[in-house]
Amino acid sequence: MQYVRSGRGRSFSGRFGIGTLAALLALSPQIACADEGGVSFWVPGLYGSLAAVPQQAPGWSATTIYWHDSVSAGGDVARARQITIGNIPANVTATANASVHANLDVGFLIANYAFETPVFGGQASAGFLAAYGANSTSLAGTLTGTVTTPGGTFPFSRSDSINSSIMGFGDVYPQFTLKWNAGVNNYMTYITGDIPVGAYDSARLANIGIGHWAIDAGGGYTYFDQKTGREASAVLGFTYNFKNPATQYQNGVDMHLDWGASQFLTKQWQVGLVGYLYQEIGCDSGSGDRVGCFRSRVQGIGPQVGYIFPVGDMQGYLNLKAYGEFANANRPDGWNVWLTFNLSPPAATPPTSSRPRFTK
Repeated sequence: MQYVRSGRGRSFSGRFGIGTLAALLALSPQIACADEGGVSFWVPGLYGSLAAVPQQAPGWSATTIYWHDSVSAGGDVARARQITIGNIPANVTATANASVHANLDVGFLIANYAFETPVFGGQASAGFLAAYGANSTSLAGTLTGTVTTPGGTFPFSRSDSINSSIMGFGDVYPQFTLKWNAGVNNYMTYITGDIPVGAYDSARLANIGIGHWAIDAGGGYTYFDQKTGREASAVLGFTYNFKNPATQYQNGVDMHLDWGASQFLTKQWQVGLVGYLYQEIGCDSGSGDRVGCFRSRVQGIGPQVGYIFPVGDMQGYLNLKAYGEFANANRPDGWNVWLTFNLSPPAATPPTSSRPRFTK
């Protein structure tokens, strides 16, 4: 790291600047972001319209997603501490202003198999989600304050920036779902989790994996009227995070609600809105948590458009949705875009599900 020297504080740069500046600067992003730097297991917006509708026919389905996320966070923190410069006691009062910005471009692959035999009267499916992508993160900060010694008071100002980027595989998420259909009403329950095998280093600013195990479960509902083409969906889930062994930091329990509402203009074209609410309801903890009880929150909303079309003897579904984030607390906010392509078996003849085929 390079530190900008200024004013009468130059004589302290070697002994005071590197150690104290790095420590104080590190506090500001911690205060701005709960969930260990604002990175949660659950990616808000993963579920959307038609989430609880069973697959049209048993068999394999594959979903690919391109996800771009651009977020920023900033914060100020003031600290006072006593240090020793040589054998001279000194009091340091400093204010750190730091900002972090991250851009992520990630590709998700979701593979699921829907079983033919009903389970508790519903359609059971099992599969996994895998990810590969790039993360580019930058942190910039300025530290200003005074050093008071028996010889006088000396002002100082230091600036620093860190840039980090990584490309690699993310963690793996096994998934299991049950879905039921009853006319216009569709219900689902799911369980998933995080196997921390992705590119992660606790000493690196940018990562693809999260570095710890997690388990997530919840349920959802979709109202879908085939006659009018109207649809509304909501999926509520909760995440339990295990302690990160590299940092001894444990995120609190997270709650997330993904929703979507749409109108099919034709049997192929769909337009509507999507949104999410993410709220940490438990406290961050562990010996690596130096700020006490800490909770994050963010909301997002935006438009969506979907198109259904035949792909050989399969059915394709393309969806584009975007979110603008707001009402964030202790978590970065920004905007994100999802481009989803799903390939699944078409409905059997005669149909075994009330979900329409949506093909000509």
